[in-house]
Amino acid sequence: MSTKQNLNVAIIQADLKWEDSVANRSLFSKKIAALSDSVELIVLPEMFTTGFSMNAENLAEEAEGETLLWMKEQAKLKDAAITGSVIITENGEFYNRLFFVFPDGNVQKYDKRHTFTLAKEDKTYTAGTERLIVNYKGWKICPLICYDLRFPVWARNTEDYDLLIYVANWPQKRVAAWDALLKARAIENMSFCIGVNRVGEDGDGFVYNGHSGIYDCLGEILTQQNAENEFAKEITLDKTHLENTRNQLKFLDDRDQFKLV
Repeated sequence: MSTKQNLNVAIIQADLKWEDSVANRSLFSKKIAALSDSVELIVLPEMFTTGFSMNAENLAEEAEGETLLWMKEQAKLKDAAITGSVIITENGEFYNRLFFVFPDGNVQKYDKRHTFTLAKEDKTYTAGTERLIVNYKGWKICPLICYDLRFPVWARNTEDYDLLIYVANWPQKRVAAWDALLKARAIENMSFCIGVNRVGEDGDGFVYNGHSGIYDCLGEILTQQNAENEFAKEITLDKTHLENTRNQLKFLDDRDQFKLV
C-alpha cells in the first residue's frame, strides 16, 4: 500500500432516521455521491443505519449483512475507504461494531470497548476486547466509538498512530464534554483527531446537535466549530505537519510506560 503525506477525509453529520436502515443507507448514498472524487476516507456516525437503539434483537444484522455489503459498494464506487458503526449479531451476541472498509472490499472491524452503562448498552451489547490500528495509504488510524472518548487510557498512543477517529451518537446535553475531550485526545496523543456525531432527535427523545469536527495534533480545530446542522465536510490532513510538530516538541517521547492488563 502506497505511502501518502496527505489524506483527503470527508466527515458526514446527518439526522438519522430512527431504526430505519433502508432510509439511512439511502440518505448516506446521496451524501456520499455528492462528495468530490478526491476523497479517500469517509467517516459516518455511530449506528448510522438505526440511531443509538437498544432494540438489537429486531435490528441486528449478520456480520456480512446488507449494510456491510452497502459499505463495500460505496467504497468501490467512490474509490475511498468508509467507516462507521452498525448493530451486528454474531454467535448469539450483539455488538456495536465499527467496520473500516477499504476501496478493494477488504474489511477490518472494531467492537466498542466501553458500552454506555447510562443507557444500559452494557445489558444489550457485548463489549469488545481489542483495539484496532488500521494501516491505510501510509497512515496509521485508530477508530473508536462514542463512550470510548471518556477513557484516555484506551486511546493512549502507544503505536504512534497518526489519526484517531470517534464515531458517535453524543447527546446535546453533554456536548460540552464531547468538544473538550476530542480536543484533549488530539493534544495528549499528538494526533489528528476526528469526531463525527449526528443531529436531530432519536426515537427515545434524545436530542443531538452534532459538533462534529477535525482537530490537529495541537488541538486546533480545522473545521467549522460547533456546527449543529447536517453537513458534509472534506479536508486534507497533512502528515508533514504532524511529523514536524512531533519532531520539534517530542512530547510522545515522554510517555509513561505501562500496559493494560
